[in-house]
Amino acid sequence: TNDCHYLEQKHAKAHDALLCIQTGKVISDQNRMRYNTDQIYFKSPDEMKKLFADTPESIDNTLAIAEMCHLEFEPHKFYLPDFPLPVDFTTKEEYLEHSARRGLKTRYPRTTAELEARLEYELGVISRMGFAGYFLVVADLVDYAKSNGIPVGPGRGSAAGSLVSYCLGITDIDPIKFNLLFERFLNPDRISMPDIDIDFSDRGRDRVIQYVINKYGKDNVCQIITFGTMAARAVVRDVGRVLGMSYAEVDRIAKIIPFEVDMTLEKAIRLKPELKQMASEDPRVSTLLDYSQTLEGLTRHASTHAAGVVIAPAPLTDFVPLFKGSKGEVTTQYSMKWIERIGLLKMDFLGLRTLTVLEDAEKAVLDNRGVTVNWVELGLEDSGVFDLFSTGETTGIFQFESSGMRDYLRKLRPSVFEDIIAMNALYRPGPLDANMIEKYIDRKYGREQVEYYHPRIEKILRDTYGVIVYQDQVMQVAAELAGFSMAKADTLRSAMGKKNADLMAKMKVEFIDGAIALKVPRDVAERVFDFCETFARYGFNRAHSAAYAVLAYRCAWLKTHYPVEFMAALMTSEMGDTDRIRIFMRECRRLSISVDSPDINVSRSAFTARGERILFGLSAVKNVGEGAVEVIVQARDAGEEFSTIYDFTSRVDVRTVNRRALEALVCAGAFDRLPGHRGQLLAALDAAISYGAQSATDRRHGQASLFDGGLAADTSAPQLPDVTPWTADEGLAKEKEALGFYVSSHPLLAFSEELQLFSTASTDQVADLPDEAEVSIGGVVTGIKIQPDRKGQMMSFFTLEDFGGTLEVICFAEPFRRCGSILENDALVLLSGRTNTREGERPKLILNNATPLAEVRGGAVLDVHARISPEQLSEGILDQIDGLLGRYDKGNGFLFLYYPVGAETVKIRSNRAKKPAWPHPEYRFTLMFA
Repeated sequence: TNDCHYLEQKHAKAHDALLCIQTGKVISDQNRMRYNTDQIYFKSPDEMKKLFADTPESIDNTLAIAEMCHLEFEPHKFYLPDFPLPVDFTTKEEYLEHSARRGLKTRYPRTTAELEARLEYELGVISRMGFAGYFLVVADLVDYAKSNGIPVGPGRGSAAGSLVSYCLGITDIDPIKFNLLFERFLNPDRISMPDIDIDFSDRGRDRVIQYVINKYGKDNVCQIITFGTMAARAVVRDVGRVLGMSYAEVDRIAKIIPFEVDMTLEKAIRLKPELKQMASEDPRVSTLLDYSQTLEGLTRHASTHAAGVVIAPAPLTDFVPLFKGSKGEVTTQYSMKWIERIGLLKMDFLGLRTLTVLEDAEKAVLDNRGVTVNWVELGLEDSGVFDLFSTGETTGIFQFESSGMRDYLRKLRPSVFEDIIAMNALYRPGPLDANMIEKYIDRKYGREQVEYYHPRIEKILRDTYGVIVYQDQVMQVAAELAGFSMAKADTLRSAMGKKNADLMAKMKVEFIDGAIALKVPRDVAERVFDFCETFARYGFNRAHSAAYAVLAYRCAWLKTHYPVEFMAALMTSEMGDTDRIRIFMRECRRLSISVDSPDINVSRSAFTARGERILFGLSAVKNVGEGAVEVIVQARDAGEEFSTIYDFTSRVDVRTVNRRALEALVCAGAFDRLPGHRGQLLAALDAAISYGAQSATDRRHGQASLFDGGLAADTSAPQLPDVTPWTADEGLAKEKEALGFYVSSHPLLAFSEELQLFSTASTDQVADLPDEAEVSIGGVVTGIKIQPDRKGQMMSFFTLEDFGGTLEVICFAEPFRRCGSILENDALVLLSGRTNTREGERPKLILNNATPLAEVRGGAVLDVHARISPEQLSEGILDQIDGLLGRYDKGNGFLFLYYPVGAETVKIRSNRAKKPAWPHPEYRFTLMFA
């Protein structure tokens, strides 16, 4: 308490900073909310006694009340929901065994003694630990999902290692075939609640949660709270903002703090002396770090956990306090970890978009091709799928999309499914060790010798070329080399992964003694233990990796054999994310798949595969909601195709499909196959809406048309107005406004070759680049904003759009002075600059220079003939190149040379802006050999 008192008084102003963070203000704002007292802190006992000197019994009573509060938690007691048993069964254990044995016969028509023994063992462990009811609860809700057409993932986490889970239908990946360990999932030596996390399609997840609520009672089920805290880098950025420091200043300081797990400011200041030096030289930095250290670790906000659901056997208020959020949502006040600690059943109900994509793609294959996809019959050995992985063309493939992963896939060239499992485990969020991946690849292709340390463990590490890729392998090595039980081996694996030094020291002795007892030399045992300890930090859960590799394989199979249907499903799944749609549009272009503008007579809500083309979804058009799409489709399906825009407005409810929706549909090209060009149709909207409203009135009054025999408007439709057609650029601009991107064409298409040659990255690749990386990116300028900086000099912010997405660009005063005149909306430019990355935010580009793409195509490209090879590029030849560059320098900073060399070409790109002649360390160019 005294320490808290001291800190509160010392850093009272840090409270102001916290208040400003919470209210979005800066400390210098005179009108902001503020504390009008310095007494807001936990007071010491002596201070409290002074405050209540006239009623001292108040202090005594607080102690008496506290002593009357007595709450005890029973360790290892679990409170599971009461699963209703069928009438023929009296215990949960009996029903679990019955269900599992029935499932065993279904999964394995030819059961073996090995399978029977494994099932018997798992059932015994589950029953002894009291978790039979848990498995029944999970199996029931998975069965509900599958019975109601809600896709369920093949497995997630270590649960896929359980044969019981497989036989109950909880998981769909064979633990015997994939050599998965039950003890990695449930350790009989360590009493803890099993953790079965389940993936449902994001479209069906809420229905499963509602089923659980209906079955176990709304008072017994709710979601779990999660707390966002201010970590080292984040708190520096928050405090810097409220102190009024510039983005660049704070960004520079924050990036000095190492980006590591469990990093603190105290540790960062110790590791990075420049932080201490900056604080000593600049009082503002000192204040920043002082306030930040006070606020570090505090809870910033509370929210609902994305997946966590708790199910209790009685009302949750009997077990845990509840929290009501600002939107009325109810969650537990205990976070996930503490829900488990008090013995309540916690489950992760994850909504996985990939399952929805697979479901939609399979349905599209059936509708478009008449083919039913049967994953069981297809297996996991398709050579075309491995070819796709080997080329790294994995856009849209679950877990394999990042540029880093794609680079490693090209190096690995997967040839068997085991390679997919391994790469999924090797390249993942967390303590990635690139050397492990390189070692795995080099050993696969014989560039590095495979070492097993001892013949007893060769069979365990053979498939991964002597590299420990999975946590399961650590367990298997301990069992095989040191005679550990699998349960004990899992305890060792856990100790190594969590760096529990005391437990590891104890178990190392047992490991070596066990190995010696099995005739393994001591030095070999010690080397193997150290080897396992090193790789256990990076080892991954094999069951999880295998299950997710199955999902990735299915995506790749569909993309290989039915790319039209797969890409349509992908675009439907990301309909609300224009950047992702751009990426998929670019991928369709690469695959030679045409994506057509929406068609009012054919399109439905989602993207639709029609033959070898994809038809744009109506719901992806801005200002056209699901309600409007439903009205359009119903009207179309009830009669014939719409013949004119007037026919359209006469048959749909123009109150639901209002003017904004109609305007967007016209600009998006949805009426292109009806009479009239887009300019005419847009000019006709007012008349068409009036015509539609009158038609609806006539129908209500029962006026029949002699021509269609039904109730329709007895009114002749107006003629389309005579207006000038839009230019191609006008049409594209309006199309982009309606859709968020270009569909019928793209202004950058004319510069595809220049972009391919001279861009070093696309906008969607910047997120995978390191901070301060130098890049060249071409695209269209949009949303430009020009404003003065702190010194009164003009600078600008704008968005660059290319085929793959968008990127925010910051143009400071100096580059703005040089190239601001060419930076205007819709300008086609090639930019050079450096990346600016910040955790939790989208990356940015700090602009250095800009060149119009027309100049890149025009006078800036030279054709220079020289008979040289890449090996002959000497400093003298580069001097000659520099002379040529100087002769043709337009002052815009970009000049390009092509050097034909037989069948090869050396392409040299140079940025000469304000750079001295070669040779000079600041003069940079890139050689690309094609």
